[in-house]
Amino acid sequence: MNDAESPDLWDPLRRYTPARVGLGRSGAALPVRRLLEFQLAHAQARDAVHLPVDFRSVREAADGLPVVEVRSSAPDRTTYLRRPDLGRRVHPDDLALLPEPDGCELVVVVADGLSAAAVHRHAGPLLTELRPRLAAFGAVPVVLASQARVAIGDEIGERVGARLAVVLVGERPGLSAADSLGVYLTYAPRVGRRDSERNCLSNIHPPTGLGHEAAARALASLITRSLRLGLTGVGLQDDEGPPPIGPAR
Repeated sequence: MNDAESPDLWDPLRRYTPARVGLGRSGAALPVRRLLEFQLAHAQARDAVHLPVDFRSVREAADGLPVVEVRSSAPDRTTYLRRPDLGRRVHPDDLALLPEPDGCELVVVVADGLSAAAVHRHAGPLLTELRPRLAAFGAVPVVLASQARVAIGDEIGERVGARLAVVLVGERPGLSAADSLGVYLTYAPRVGRRDSERNCLSNIHPPTGLGHEAAARALASLITRSLRLGLTGVGLQDDEGPPPIGPAR
């Protein structure tokens, strides 16, 4: 069978997205190159889910901020995937590790979520860009949480008495990006908050996704307005607007 691809009329549009569009064909099947690319992306997505998290780069980026590390109530990765509820709560033995409530404005939580690869590649650089923008809020505590989901920030924020919880979390891997980082903001965090009460900044994975500096700038704007207005969720909009569309490759 001739595996030569037909003329690629989609190529001009692919410059603007890493999504799989117009893959071409070889006879009645995909071209071998496109099929191998798909299989590689699928393997990278699976690896991102099961890769153990390493917070070293985040600790380095914290650079003087108080850092503690806790576990969720999910004892292992298999349980974490099957019991989302356990990933939303801090392990009872680790609650004592959290800072004492002191009326801090915000707490930053870094969670592995469904992509430790996203934390390894983007959480540290994003925190580095964000840290000077948080200087006005004093010594913002940073909590590193393993086997953790977004809502674990509700319990952590409630325990430390923060007005706002900012959760950096590895997003569910896709076939275009296995290392995408998301950020969720929840004002007045407490156990039981609904997703509609959060703001989300997603797809942080340069060079094809949102860049670290642009994400930090948008996040700082959201933090400032959230604390001024006393809310997050559907009532708080991102005035920064969407990032400019650039070449995807």
